[in-house]
Amino acid sequence: MPHPHLPARGAWAARILVVALAGLAVFIGFAITTQAPASAEGETIGVNLRTSLSGPIEGVEVTVTDDQGDEVDQGQTDDEGRYEAELPGPGEYTVSINPDDLPDGVTAGASTRQVTISEGDTPTVPFALSDGSTGQGGGLGRIPQLLAEGLRFGLLIALCAVGLSLIFGTTGLTNFAHGELVAIGAIVAWFLNVDAGISLIAATAIAMVVGGFVGWLNDIALWRPLRRRGSGLIAMLVISIGLSLALRYLLNIVFGGRSQPYSDYRGQRANDYGPISLTDKDLLSILVSIVVLVLVALMLQRTKIGKAMRAVADNRDLAAASGINVDRVIRFVWVLGGALAALGGVLFGLSDEVFWDMGFRLLLLMFAGIVLGGLGTAYGALLGSIIVGVFVQLSTVVIADELKYVGGLLLLIVILVVRPQGILGSRARVG
Repeated sequence: MPHPHLPARGAWAARILVVALAGLAVFIGFAITTQAPASAEGETIGVNLRTSLSGPIEGVEVTVTDDQGDEVDQGQTDDEGRYEAELPGPGEYTVSINPDDLPDGVTAGASTRQVTISEGDTPTVPFALSDGSTGQGGGLGRIPQLLAEGLRFGLLIALCAVGLSLIFGTTGLTNFAHGELVAIGAIVAWFLNVDAGISLIAATAIAMVVGGFVGWLNDIALWRPLRRRGSGLIAMLVISIGLSLALRYLLNIVFGGRSQPYSDYRGQRANDYGPISLTDKDLLSILVSIVVLVLVALMLQRTKIGKAMRAVADNRDLAAASGINVDRVIRFVWVLGGALAALGGVLFGLSDEVFWDMGFRLLLLMFAGIVLGGLGTAYGALLGSIIVGVFVQLSTVVIADELKYVGGLLLLIVILVVRPQGILGSRARVG
């Protein structure tokens, strides 16, 4: 006999889903309408010159030529290290920078790049610049600097990965759409900060609320109905991949294909702290990450909801039998995971600019940190993420900067061979 409350709850969830889909449709229509003029402007090529220590590099001459060697455009980077050239149409182009215009101590790995432009393309061409802190290969003297950068990057990964690990621990779901929660937080903060003129601190708080709401909506409208129907974890994993793709390209439509900085905290110079140099925003990122992660740890250890979360992660059936409302705990985990992912996205955008697929670029490193530390454990995700972040940065001593993420994945493979359950994981949990 069906429970008398189930129809009302089902209708309530259905109404939420309908409203969310309607709002999503209006948002997509608005985004397409507002971005139509941008695509009509034609093709462009952008350059963004900056390094960790020097920051944005102004006054560097940039020349763009076509496949016949004819000059298309020429100019200099602005105070944000940016330059953009309008192109006559699709084709093969060569972008060159004048290395003589670079500041003392900054060198370019290559001063010329060839780019193939298709219709509507507006790429930003990367140039590998080295200022003694990052770049190609290196020198043992860079290790303190790389350790600091690795700590910052590892803490950032941990912020995003803790929620993903808790979701796996409480539901068993491997959520490939978690990276999009990271991007949503960064992009919401960007619109509030740049378009609405709200300070980045306030925009970050609002973005965390939005991230928590998106996480809640994920569970209430999609994952909870699937759990109640007894859907298998493999089927839910495949659904999460589809949701990831849909959200990722929706963000591409809404935000556009090029990276954008926040209007606050731009163009900062690095300050020396003994053997390391950090900008104020990098130092702020480290401090905020530590404070938030400590608060999450205290919540897990000292509060009733934290203890309930650990109980559900350890044994869901036993937790339900002991009187814990498992659905309420899982819902809280989704809200917490969404809020932490949004905060991680803002901090990532603060150091590397905001781009539409930033969450996907972090996703594999999040999984690497979670598996390395131990599946389903928040502390394992924290420890594994820091190790991955530090290892990724230290790997640039011996490999090119563009390949540094490969080092994190190689570390993951080695650990899985030596200790499959991860550093803090248990064999029972993995099995």
